[in-house]
Amino acid sequence: MRESKIERKTKETDIKIKLNIDGQGKYKISTSKKFFDHMLETFSRYSLFDIELKAEGDLTHHLVEDIGIALGMAFAEAIGDKKRINRVGWAVVPMDDSLVMASLDIGGRHYTKFDLNFKFDKIEEVSPDLFLHFLDSFAQKVPLNLFVKEFYGEDDHHKMEAVFKSFGKALLMATSFNERIDLLSTKGVI
Repeated sequence: MRESKIERKTKETDIKIKLNIDGQGKYKISTSKKFFDHMLETFSRYSLFDIELKAEGDLTHHLVEDIGIALGMAFAEAIGDKKRINRVGWAVVPMDDSLVMASLDIGGRHYTKFDLNFKFDKIEEVSPDLFLHFLDSFAQKVPLNLFVKEFYGEDDHHKMEAVFKSFGKALLMATSFNERIDLLSTKGVI
């Protein structure tokens, strides 16, 4: 099993994470931000990663960013040497009025690009920019390339849910085993 356990405590946040990449999409998540919890639960379910996460923080910005950092660290530890995985993954996911694509490469380099438009400055209690900051912080710690594009969308809640569903499905594809390869790299190293 590809698993990790991370505890990250700073002056601003206290985060505990247990991650199992080879899970069934089971979760127990508590961040004090209900919509953020919902997005992390959605990510867990669609990636099939088992996630136990408890986090407290002084400010929403610190909390969301540090959870991205800690979850990225946990993922990097759990994925290990990256042997026999597909390495790249993508998904195009509809959510009611929204259609969003996530495409990524666990290739050892960090880059993120987001092409999303939001109507409002908050989705429930969290700014859309903070969700993107979470994804970028996660991508930095792995490191991985991540592209997220909105094709359609009216409702900000639906758009963000499609983002987390497509991100989860793309990571599920990228982390899935492929016995035909040792390491998917022409350099022989990631």
